[in-house]
Amino acid sequence: MKNTDPRVDAYIAKSADFARPVLRHLRKPVHEGCPGAEETLKWSAPAFLHGGRILCEMAAFKAHCTFGFWHKEMAAVLGSDGERAGEAMGSLGRITSLDDLPSDTAMLRYIRKAAALNESGAPGRPRPAAKPAKARPVPADLAAALKKNRKAAATFEGFSTSHRNEYVEWITEARRDETRAKRLATALEWLADGKHRNWRYESC
Repeated sequence: MKNTDPRVDAYIAKSADFARPVLRHLRKPVHEGCPGAEETLKWSAPAFLHGGRILCEMAAFKAHCTFGFWHKEMAAVLGSDGERAGEAMGSLGRITSLDDLPSDTAMLRYIRKAAALNESGAPGRPRPAAKPAKARPVPADLAAALKKNRKAAATFEGFSTSHRNEYVEWITEARRDETRAKRLATALEWLADGKHRNWRYESC
């Protein structure tokens, strides 16, 4: 696929087991139906741009995924597939598995219609109001390590809540003690250098 973004790969990789195949499946028809679509992140979730405007977006949560088109006119195009929109944020309702998705043929039709709406200049949905990120508790091992590394601690404290949360989540999601210890050491190194958790993707 062309015009992909490594940050979207990272988002999918860290999503729940049930969500990964859903997100990968949703990604394909967007690029097939609109070859010029470009990936990015909007409000910390994968979004697809066409002609500089948002075409559609997708997101994964603890128990479901969502996929939404950016034009109000899409409601009429989606028909019965859009009747579940009230179940969750997005145009296709609450998606918990591949079985909840429209057929590939239908998805391609929807993508092409959305692209045509972008090209026509039709107004999209209003931008959602930004919600302040809720700070996650700093685990004891990270807090103790930061006390011993002033430079890393200063960077961590200077970060926004969302950037601090990225480090906290990365460390606490480690399943093995060895993995957690390695991530903690890497986190301190990156923080001492003033780097965000996903600094490698910032220039992509």
